Amino acid sequence: MTEPVSVICMKWGTLYSADDVNRLFRQVRRHLSRPHRFVCFTDDTSGLDSGIEAQPLPELGLPEGHGDTRWRKLALFRRDLGGLRGTALFLDIDLVVVDDLSPFFDLPGDFFIIRDDDLFRPKPLRKINPERDAFLHSVGNSSVFRFEIGAHDYILDAYLADPAAATARYEISQQFQSAQLAEYGYLSYWPRGWCVSFKNDCVPRNLLSYVKAPGLPDGAKIVLFAGEPKMADVFAGGGHRWYRRIGNIGWLRRAWEG
Repeated sequence: MTEPVSVICMKWGTLYSADDVNRLFRQVRRHLSRPHRFVCFTDDTSGLDSGIEAQPLPELGLPEGHGDTRWRKLALFRRDLGGLRGTALFLDIDLVVVDDLSPFFDLPGDFFIIRDDDLFRPKPLRKINPERDAFLHSVGNSSVFRFEIGAHDYILDAYLADPAAATARYEISQQFQSAQLAEYGYLSYWPRGWCVSFKNDCVPRNLLSYVKAPGLPDGAKIVLFAGEPKMADVFAGGGHRWYRRIGNIGWLRRAWEG
């Protein structure tokens, strides 16, 4: 019998609700037929569906007096993670699963993440600093990544060795995480087009958006809301700009609500 895989998310504070986690859980259940457990690491278990395995947030292990927990996601790389083992797929809460998730587990390799640049349009001005441009082009977006639980503890170890230096050198945790993965030879990316940006890949460009509704690109499996507008804004009917209209998103709302 195939050992169950894990699908993991994290929720703390008040930015996302139990309803948001429940919707994600149902999306995964619809789009993943292989045996799996859905685990939510959270500081508030109230309102979660019974099929969700709720666990306390994993300890980041910061030294005393260092209260910055913005990089809390790095705690997923603990050697011991809530008694879990094997292969895990991490999903941010603010995304929509629109197709089969099996390929995310079937792809051969040790670690996979979104190339952050794949979610955005080209930034030619960045080439003024080629070294910086090359680094940013290598950064993985940690909204969707697959890993072997306990196999990448060097990421957390490097952070805890000097958290002040890490946060001074890197703007956000996914930059630090990517640098560590690259150093150890594990930085690999999902095939382009599996994870797409709602704004840049689904909404028709510029004034074409006034005559054509958003659509799902062929081969897309997950829709993300990188940058602006955020998922909550889109589903509340917002996100418009004078140069960009967001038309009928019935297909996306059905995928989101199930």
